[in-house]
Amino acid sequence: MTQFKELVALAEKLAGLTSRSEKIALVSSFLRELQDGEVRKAVLILTGRIFPSSEEKRLDVSWSILWSVLRDMAVASDEEIGKALEGAVDGGEAVRKAMESLEMRRQAQLFSSQLTIGEVYSYYGKIASATGKGSRNRKKLLLKSMLSAVTPAEADIIAKSLIGDMRLGFHEGLMEEAVADAFSVSPKLVRRAVMLSGDLSYVASEAKRSGVKALEVIDISLFRPVKPMLAQAIESLGEVLKEMGMASFEFKLDGVRVQIHKSGEKVKIFSRRMTDITSSLPELVEEFASGFAAKEAIIDGEAIAIGEKGRPMPFQYVSRRLRRKRRVLDYAQALPMRLYVFDLLHLDGKKLVDLPYEERRTILKEESEANVIEALITGDEREADEFLQEALRLGHEGLVAKRLNSPYTPGVRGKNWLKMKPTLPELDLVIVAAERGYGRRHEWLSDYYLAARDEESGKFLVVGKTFKGLTDEEFEEMTRRLHEIAISRQGHLIRVQPRIVVEVAFNEVQKSPKYESEMALRFARIKRIRDDKGPEESDTIETVRKIFEKQFESKARPSGTKAI
Repeated sequence: MTQFKELVALAEKLAGLTSRSEKIALVSSFLRELQDGEVRKAVLILTGRIFPSSEEKRLDVSWSILWSVLRDMAVASDEEIGKALEGAVDGGEAVRKAMESLEMRRQAQLFSSQLTIGEVYSYYGKIASATGKGSRNRKKLLLKSMLSAVTPAEADIIAKSLIGDMRLGFHEGLMEEAVADAFSVSPKLVRRAVMLSGDLSYVASEAKRSGVKALEVIDISLFRPVKPMLAQAIESLGEVLKEMGMASFEFKLDGVRVQIHKSGEKVKIFSRRMTDITSSLPELVEEFASGFAAKEAIIDGEAIAIGEKGRPMPFQYVSRRLRRKRRVLDYAQALPMRLYVFDLLHLDGKKLVDLPYEERRTILKEESEANVIEALITGDEREADEFLQEALRLGHEGLVAKRLNSPYTPGVRGKNWLKMKPTLPELDLVIVAAERGYGRRHEWLSDYYLAARDEESGKFLVVGKTFKGLTDEEFEEMTRRLHEIAISRQGHLIRVQPRIVVEVAFNEVQKSPKYESEMALRFARIKRIRDDKGPEESDTIETVRKIFEKQFESKARPSGTKAI
């Protein structure tokens, strides 16, 4: 069995490298030497996921719990521990510094470094299983037991993985290449297997077991969700038609993306993050079970909240429904949802993702006419604009254009689907730090640092700050959530794990030396909290750069300003 310290040594090397090829070679070599049962666990830990997206397990370990465990182990005051943590840049380094201090002060603590990868992962499973009354104390006991058996360096990586802040610069795309190299399969085959299964760790495990033969038979299967196909933003109908010629235009809804799996009377609903949200939407389960004739199916669609006169309500109301754990049926009556479906991935044992969009839609309408979203197939800009105005009149966001001959490519954002809103497109950004506000906001963490994702390094780079857009109720709720995921405190500033995604409107992108990204959003304001999205789905730095450059296509660039 492989000792956990070997994975830690790999992680430390990865964090210090910038070369993609060197990183891939290191991870490939490491995976190749692991035993079959260790590959999946190692892939999850290195990519910062711990559990596959489709599993409902959650660690729920906050910095406050880790702090409490450190305090118990140190037999020291908060002030003494705080001094030991000075200069730590993240939760992992803070734990490392504290444990190094314990060792120097000769506490009764032996770092035996005997835990294997499997044993550490077993601890993660037990921590996730500690739920309900008394769960905090059970988690603390498990953490204390685990940290008592590792070195400070191992504790660093454990803490990073527990609070979701690995930051190794080794994202899933690089891991796919490493898996391909390690087990002598083509990167294309690995990517397709991941696309169809929705689980890179499973694909890596299968590649280790039987190589090409195992990956060739991986397919979409019922009750194993896949990532949804995504649309790329575009600014005008003219650009859409120039790109596609003839296209199918659908209303762009302001709801929650849902993937519905049905086998007989069994129905499960998954979010765009591939988490099971079936219990939150009982009326949709009933509607789908009775209204969809096929015995087996996997459907892609959107659920929206419905208000007076059948008009759609803002996304925040949808989000409230998904967060409900109690009195779900009462909320279903007070805040009803309506289901719209727009794609069909699997039907009665047959995979449909490789069929052209137009053919998939025809089959879908034969199976579920009542729920299929309205669409217009046209190559005429005037007709498309009339359809856009109709969408806006009905309270929808805009249109999504789909290429008629395009396959369904799970998890891919490309030019086969294009989304268009009549305003400057918002950005989905991640809150990475916060400060208390002023005046009536002084009791809340209400000044938020917004970051975009750097695909190459895996870091979240700040592109602006805002206190605008949320209600008092949302400020209060956000304060509670941010405290739960806090990593460190520096004066009034609280750094948090990059977990919460918000949709941000802004007036323009400016060049700025203030942030590492060298960009800043002007007049940023939060439009809504995107609980349906994970940080890996946030917009990238490259997207922000493109918006910056786009600004100068129709106006002069200010003197001295050049492309970032």
